[in-house]
This record gives sequence, C-alpha cells and structure tokens, in this order.
Amino acid sequence: MKRASGGDIFAKVNGGRFFWHPAARVFDGAGREYFPVESGSSVIAERPAGVAVAEAIAVGSFRIGGGGAGPVAGFETLTSGSSGAPRRIARSQASWTGSFVVNAGLFGIGPGVRVAVLGRLSQSLALYGALEAVHLGASLFLLDDLRPDRQGMALQRAAMEMVYATPAQMRMVVEAGGELPALRLVVIGGSKLDPGLRRALAALAPGAVVREFYGAAEASFITISDGYTPEASVGRAYPGGELRVVDGEIWVRSPYLFEGYAGDDVGSARWDGGWLSVGEMGEMRDGYLYLSGRAGRMVTVADQNVFPEEIEAYLQGLAGVSRVAVLPVADALRGYHLVAFVMGDPLQEAAILAVARGRLGALKAPKRLIWLGDWPVLASGKTDLVALAQEVASWR
Repeated sequence: MKRASGGDIFAKVNGGRFFWHPAARVFDGAGREYFPVESGSSVIAERPAGVAVAEAIAVGSFRIGGGGAGPVAGFETLTSGSSGAPRRIARSQASWTGSFVVNAGLFGIGPGVRVAVLGRLSQSLALYGALEAVHLGASLFLLDDLRPDRQGMALQRAAMEMVYATPAQMRMVVEAGGELPALRLVVIGGSKLDPGLRRALAALAPGAVVREFYGAAEASFITISDGYTPEASVGRAYPGGELRVVDGEIWVRSPYLFEGYAGDDVGSARWDGGWLSVGEMGEMRDGYLYLSGRAGRMVTVADQNVFPEEIEAYLQGLAGVSRVAVLPVADALRGYHLVAFVMGDPLQEAAILAVARGRLGALKAPKRLIWLGDWPVLASGKTDLVALAQEVASWR
C-alpha cells in the first residue's frame, strides 16, 4: 500500500464518487491517525479500520470483509439481518453520496465536526457513517475495536459531537455508565429504538438530539424522524424518497436504492417497477410510518397474525428487561405460541408476564420467559435469532 501525495488525491473531481475531503481526519480508538492512500485491493480487511477507509476511497470498487471476488464496478456492502450468512449488496457510489449531501444539511456534518462510528466496517451502517464523515470533511473516530465501556470513555475524552450506531451498540454504551455532555446528535438505525433506551440516552447525553431512521442495506435511508415524530413511529419519508404501503407491505422509491445482490444469494428484496420492498410490514398514519415487523418473522397464533417485533418493542420497555427476543413454538392447538428469551432481572418475571398479558392479551403475550446470562449476537450487534431458534428446537 502506497501513501498518496495529498495534492494528487484532493485534486480529484468528486462527480458522485467517494473522496477524502482536505479537512477530513481519521483516528482509531487508540488515537492513531490515518491518511489517504493511492491504491488498495478490491476485497479489503476490515481492520485496521482507518486503513480500510483509506483503501476503499482509493480503489472505488471494493468490499470490506466477506468471501468471494471483489466487485469490478460500484462497491459492495454486507448484511446479515438477524437470521443468516452475510449477503453481498451491490451499490453505486452515487446511491450513498446523494444522501451525504442531504445529511450535511440535516445533521450539520462538515469540517471540524467530531463523528464517531461504533460498528465494524463490514456492517453497512458503520461503513456509511465512516465514508460520509470523510467525504464531508469531518473528524472521524473509528471505535469498533474498543469494548463498550471504553467506547464510552473515548466518546467522552474526544468530546464527540455525533455518533452513528445501532440500538444494540448504544445500549451497551449506556449500560457501561458515564456521561457524554458534548454529544449533540445520535443517529440510530438498524432496528426500532425502544422507549427505555430513548430515556437512557437522554440521561447519558442530555444535550443530544436523537434522529432515528428506518432503512435497509438494500434501500439505505427510507424514513427519518424529527422533533415532531410520534415515539412509536420511525418518521416521514427521507428527503428525495417516496413511500407507499400496499396490503401492509412497505415499498420505497428513491435515488438511494441498491443495484442488486452479488454472489450466489438471490436475496429477499422484490422490485415492482422502480419500487423496492425488503419484506417489511407497517402502516402510514398522518404521513408517519409505523413498523409492524418483517413478513418472514410473522407467525399465526390461533388464526391471528402476530409480529414478534411488536411484542419485543413492548417488552423492551418494561422494568427488569435489558434484552429480549420473541420466538414461536409449535402448538397443536393454536398453531404456535410465543416464548421470550430475556436478559435482565429474573425476580421481575411474574410482573413482566402479568403486565404483558394485560396489555397484549393471552395470544400475543409470551407463554413463558427464558432467562439468559449470555446474549447471542451477530457481528452487526443484532440478536442471533438462528441460535435462539435452535435453542427452541432442542426442546422438542
């Protein structure tokens, strides 16, 4: 890898491509600084993260992590969702740089702003946040190699102003304790932000605004919240995008959509003309989108369609619950009944079950709680639902 002369790289015309802004600075969790380079490979190791960012910008056509040959045009991200091996998502650079411009206005990202990314660059959200920061001239801090408690310390030490993270990543930072008085903006994506975590973030960073967005690796930003968004909603259509809900299924049309799947995985997204669905269900009310859950996780309990995500979101806000995942168990009478894997305080079990049955009803409420000491997660930080499903299957 050859380090570039600054003038050569900074003189390149942007034209919808990723570039290293002259004001951008890149650091890792140990404080090491990284600089632009002239070359790199098409398949890039995700660590050191600063080197990966520099190589990605230099080569243009790349993938960070994953197996198989690298792309010859555009670039690829990876997504594992909550249920399997990573899929390769093929994108044009313009599908991201267009939203860089939007976010510069929405979030005030630019030279001198200190932006932190908590996830690994093989995750599309972390990669997006990193490339956006460098493209717009911010000071980027890549904290993926630190434990959550040390991520919190790094956020505080560097007086970080903005952070890109998933709810799971921010929950671990919150649980580590501390305060982040300089933080002014938390951009949350990857799953719905539950009320309990929202309250905890307000205590951790009282001066921060939380901007929640709904998106997917295939679609990038679909909605974005603002100060008027109802707590249960994920916001209105992201600028430049359009939404429609047909028979409960969410469709999006925008300039930020992916090109298609790479590799052997045919994927699950569906096209209808220029409209894309990733299999998410929901409804629009007064211009705001409310999520129900993924069609692939929906189960039928006594002839009633139930989305585990809705139940998880409710349980996550209850006292004594720090992690929760709801899974179906075959039931000869009802078709399925539901159980909840939980981390937290087992002494609260009776109260949790009682309030869940009172609020959700006997069909939707979990029939039992299974308490875990260790929580199975994917590289993205999302719950490993496949591992939990195997645990359920072992009971039979």
